[in-house]
Amino acid sequence: MKIGIIGGTGDIGEGLAHRLSQNHEIYIGSRDKDKACETSECMIKALSEKGISAHCQGVTNQDAVDMGDIVVISVNYRHLESTIKSLTGFEDKIVVTPVNPIGKTDHFYYDPPEEGSAALAIKKMLPESAKIVGAFNNISAQKWKKLDEVLDYSVAVCGDDLASKKIVMGLVEEVSELTAYDAGPLESSSIIESITPLILNIAKYNNMKDVGIKFY
Repeated sequence: MKIGIIGGTGDIGEGLAHRLSQNHEIYIGSRDKDKACETSECMIKALSEKGISAHCQGVTNQDAVDMGDIVVISVNYRHLESTIKSLTGFEDKIVVTPVNPIGKTDHFYYDPPEEGSAALAIKKMLPESAKIVGAFNNISAQKWKKLDEVLDYSVAVCGDDLASKKIVMGLVEEVSELTAYDAGPLESSSIIESITPLILNIAKYNNMKDVGIKFY
């Protein structure tokens, strides 16, 4: 499968690329193609040293959209609207969003747009034929690239197109020991996204690292 990652040089995007490039063609997108190429080359080298063959290349964000069957939007929420407005070609694509709108004072809090969630805002910004799926929202950014560590979290996946949601759930379960759970329609995305600031607060106030969720 071909997967384009918008913002692929950030922590989440690069981490996803590390974990998925063994089985899929990954296009690491960036506003700066040179930075994307450097990230791709470093990743290929790092994985090769572990005996893992990676399939990825650095491209522009627009190329990541054009070349991917699935497009992951992995950008900070503050840059979400400007990034999407600069891109075209989302028609009929599966678009995965791990974006969480989070504010911070002395603690972290959920700060959604008027649509109710980042996923619903993305749906409003993109063509009607784009199939938006929320996934990977509640996983620590620092854990993604630590390939020697097991990812054994639960991943809530939501979306309005059942076939697209099932494809993304299958993708989730290819990664380490992640377990995908169908969390219902895209309207559920506000609940899922709001878990992340809760996790960050638990980590902060209890001196913990890499806090995640797991359903039993």
